[in-house]
Amino acid sequence: MYNSRISGLGFYVPENVVTNDDLSKVMDTNDEWIQERTGIKERRHVVKGTDTTTSMGVKAAKKAIERAGIDKDEIDFIVFATLSPDYYFPGPGVLVQRDLGIKTVGALDVRNQCSGFVYGISVADQYIKSGMYKNVLVIGSELHSHGLDMTTRGRAVSVIFGDGAGAAVLTREEDTSKGILSSHLHSEGQHAEELSLIAPGMGKRWVNDIIEDNDPEDTSYFPHMNGQFVFKNAVVRFSEVIMEGLQKNNLGPQDIDMLIPHQANLRISQFIQKKFGLKDDQVFNNIMKYGNTTAASIPIALTEAWEAGKIKEGDLVVLAAFGSGFTWGSVIIRW
Repeated sequence: MYNSRISGLGFYVPENVVTNDDLSKVMDTNDEWIQERTGIKERRHVVKGTDTTTSMGVKAAKKAIERAGIDKDEIDFIVFATLSPDYYFPGPGVLVQRDLGIKTVGALDVRNQCSGFVYGISVADQYIKSGMYKNVLVIGSELHSHGLDMTTRGRAVSVIFGDGAGAAVLTREEDTSKGILSSHLHSEGQHAEELSLIAPGMGKRWVNDIIEDNDPEDTSYFPHMNGQFVFKNAVVRFSEVIMEGLQKNNLGPQDIDMLIPHQANLRISQFIQKKFGLKDDQVFNNIMKYGNTTAASIPIALTEAWEAGKIKEGDLVVLAAFGSGFTWGSVIIRW
């Protein structure tokens, strides 16, 4: 039995910065309103014709592989988490394999939205723990901006999301006191429609239905979120799954050196920080700069925290996420 450790990290965000003031020019909103409710000051949006979900993932992955000190052909498996794939099918995992020129390893796509990277890490960890693989590339990448309703009608959702990608290489670790100690995953599908994008989908409205109706008021292909309901559930599930992970390893909140929460809303992160009695230097937030990048938010934040020297060898690092599905999870890491 082995553990897995994160041996390399990387992230990429588009150069195009979109401020709250920029959004106020295309919808009825303002900087104060957005910051008060979300903590977001700006986000990155892909300029059409430049990046894709896959290309951003590839750029992040190249950095992670280089920092892991391995050759790309030492990657044994790819896990790609996203809600915004380049194509309806195939998924971006195989496109990364192609674009990186990696040998014909397996590629798995994870559709767990905000908790996608946590789920992806958990999958990679189990493959390594079993001895099946030695190095697994895990990517979270999102291109939200091309699919948002950038009008006053869609402002409650559209001001929140940004584009970007993060990646991690998980590597076999024989010292089982180090690396990923445990992962914890949950779902509650009865609330699936509270945070969702209904169309195009085979269940209710496919592309031909949308084209046939040609209804300019049809919002089924834009994201929908019951914000207050999501917030209330998030703060409860975040707390539960973090404690579940700590208790599994006979640890408590006082043992946390760095908490990397999914960057959904700064108010959620602040609530969790206060609940667990953590200082500002024990929680890393960057939603102010990037908005909510869904599956990319944790790897982007984790990479930035590591690059800034806020994560050191021996630190206890906790990753936690909650989002659409509802799905949520945590990963406990001894760095």
